[in-house]
Amino acid sequence: MATIKMDDVFSMSSFDPSKFTESFRDFAEKGAQQSREAYAKMKTAGEDASKTLEATVQTAQAGAVEIGHKAIDALRTNAENSLTHMEALLAVKSVAELVELQTTFLRKQVELTIEQAKAMQETSKQVAEKLAKPSKEAAEKVMASFKAA
Repeated sequence: MATIKMDDVFSMSSFDPSKFTESFRDFAEKGAQQSREAYAKMKTAGEDASKTLEATVQTAQAGAVEIGHKAIDALRTNAENSLTHMEALLAVKSVAELVELQTTFLRKQVELTIEQAKAMQETSKQVAEKLAKPSKEAAEKVMASFKAA
């Protein structure tokens, strides 16, 4: 067996401080670079999320206005029809004429209500699709970035 001198065990001749400093510097630079990249990705993601939210809020606001206008138009039409019907009722001369007038008015109102409901449903569907579009695009973008990574 070879004998090891005590002086060799505790000698610092195998430790090179310049190599340690270079290794530490490389490690620190890589860590800083990774931190900058992570920050840039987070910043971009935050900005994208903010834009998506802003677009969604604007779309919701525009959709609410559109649905509100449809509702106001429906109310206006129904009020005009009701007033016209009331005027016609004032001119009724017989019970038979009253029944016929009332039956015709109710049939027309039911048909109109069905048309208005379909129009409101279609408008609501379009607004919902517009609302979902920015979020859907953002989700697809995120999924594509995961697939690429």
